[in-house]
Amino acid sequence: MAHQAELIVDVRNATGESPVWVASEQALYWVDIPNRQLLRWKAADASVTRWTGEQMIACIARRQGDANRWIAGMEDGLFDIAPQDDGTFATTRLTDVSHAHAGMRFNDGRCDRQGRFWAGTMVMDMAAGIPAGALYRFDGSAGDESLAAQLNDFVVPNGLGFSPDGRTMYLSDSHPNVQCIWAFDYDIDSGTPSNRRVFVDMKQHPGRPDGAAVDVDGCYWICGNDAGLIHRFTPDGRLDRSLPVPVKKPAMCAFGGAGLDTLFVTSIRPGGDLSDQPLAGGVFALQPGVSGLEETPFRQ
Repeated sequence: MAHQAELIVDVRNATGESPVWVASEQALYWVDIPNRQLLRWKAADASVTRWTGEQMIACIARRQGDANRWIAGMEDGLFDIAPQDDGTFATTRLTDVSHAHAGMRFNDGRCDRQGRFWAGTMVMDMAAGIPAGALYRFDGSAGDESLAAQLNDFVVPNGLGFSPDGRTMYLSDSHPNVQCIWAFDYDIDSGTPSNRRVFVDMKQHPGRPDGAAVDVDGCYWICGNDAGLIHRFTPDGRLDRSLPVPVKKPAMCAFGGAGLDTLFVTSIRPGGDLSDQPLAGGVFALQPGVSGLEETPFRQ
């Protein structure tokens, strides 16, 4: 039986995203996109540290072999970032991106099981519903000055995830007009997705599909944004369970803790009256009764 969601940080993020558990530190890292911040919560003392950059930072993955460096999708490219003692993070541009429309940035992203970094882009004016978003793959070996899109025509690409064996890739589109999760066959040697098919039609379930995680059983956990729920779907697309959180807009989930058996959930703090959800923007922890998988670092 899953425990009730516990607030671990009343951090009030505008858009808390991309949680990543770092086992060597027993710490959770995540970002607050509009506030251009990388954050860290340490389990040992519940301390929170923030680093602020010059661009919005949307998704992160640890770089292999370096405890203080990350790869990050930001506004106009992918960057190597390193937290500094002065509360900033230093950035080194890895590659540019040629956005298809004005006013775009990166959104959801993570590494595949082989350590390639995948990240999607979106038009920041989500209400406009412009399908200019794309999904990019970066392994650092090509030396190109700009990225080439691997998949196109998304409004808000989200929910990126990979099965335990790495041979299935999941991707969603969060926009109210789409609300779909797809599965792809994934060639682990070339890093190529194919055979796109509908995995879950989220219009049949509460909430829009947001950020996701995959557990050791190969089940896919996705935040039901606007519904205050975290859904678990089996590999055949069946809804297995839905766990509540005390906010309407959970944004992304990640497994962590000493046994990778805690599900951490970041959230969004919207504007307006929040009297019914004063903890919006916080980070929560649940005990879902299953363990997750350690995130693969970026292996350049």
